[in-house]
Amino acid sequence: MTRAALAGYGSAGRGIHAPLLQAAGVDIVAVSTSNPERAAEVRAELPGTEVEPDLTALLARDDVDFVVLATPSGQHAEHVTACLEAGRPVVVDKPLAVDEAQAATVVRRARDVGVPLTVFQNRRFDPQHTTLRRLLLEGTLGEVFRHEFRWERWRPVPKQRWRENATAVDGGGILLDLHTHLVDASVNLFGPVERVFAEVAARSTPAEDDAFVVAEHASGVVSHLGATSLAGAPGPRVRVLGTAGAYLLDSFEQELSVYPDLTQEPDQAGWLVRGVERTPVAAAPSDQADFYRAVVAALGAPDPQAAMPVDPADAVHVLAVIDAARRSAAEHQVVTLG
Repeated sequence: MTRAALAGYGSAGRGIHAPLLQAAGVDIVAVSTSNPERAAEVRAELPGTEVEPDLTALLARDDVDFVVLATPSGQHAEHVTACLEAGRPVVVDKPLAVDEAQAATVVRRARDVGVPLTVFQNRRFDPQHTTLRRLLLEGTLGEVFRHEFRWERWRPVPKQRWRENATAVDGGGILLDLHTHLVDASVNLFGPVERVFAEVAARSTPAEDDAFVVAEHASGVVSHLGATSLAGAPGPRVRVLGTAGAYLLDSFEQELSVYPDLTQEPDQAGWLVRGVERTPVAAAPSDQADFYRAVVAALGAPDPQAAMPVDPADAVHVLAVIDAARRSAAEHQVVTLG
């Protein structure tokens, strides 16, 4: 179960999925793209991989164990459905669809036809996330009451991509792009969300580029989830407050450090902070390629759907939260999820 077909070779397909598939030992047998420049990139960067013109051609191949969809978000529901009808197990990049109703329809269809489906929530496998999960399971922070997760950038000159220019119906905007990560992380850590309040704006692009979501979990924890392209002074990436201390992750990847005195060592994932007491936290051994390792293992399991690394029902709930955030921002009120 190690032969994949990759639909799309843009920033996600080329920059994220292809490297992670290769790191997990998956053979990318074919890539679909109608763009001649991207087709040339496939041939140069993935020797031996065939190029197909579209998803229909990928699904017609008989040498594919599963399909990875790295196509624009507005097409995800349609493309997942095509894979399901063809009987092909499918990994779809987040978001599963553009809203809860569309996502729920797709998940029901997957269940009805009995074809495995999972959603690419790669950030669940970041060492920072798995480390925080470990701290929570160990009870290191005591009773947790607030979770803050930020994806703040300083991008006053916006990129000219479909994400920045497409409407929400077509999959554009920061809520579908980044809050699908933020909300998924919060739900994975603290459980389902019951109530939502949000502020959403489009300040520098046609699609929204600034969003702040307050999510109240059934567990009692409240998540503050912020994503913006216009943060000249970004806050800490993660801060979790509990009665026995706080977990603080300053930044990772290439972001600006908020606390230069809390520079991390390579084997570290954040800090345990109790006032002036600061203790480095050892990173859990994980990486994003673990997602695809888990997909391969699931496809060889007795019940592939149950063994998938991300339950697609989680993706439906994430979109319910995002739908509620849009309504909350429009009506300036707290929205209770049904």
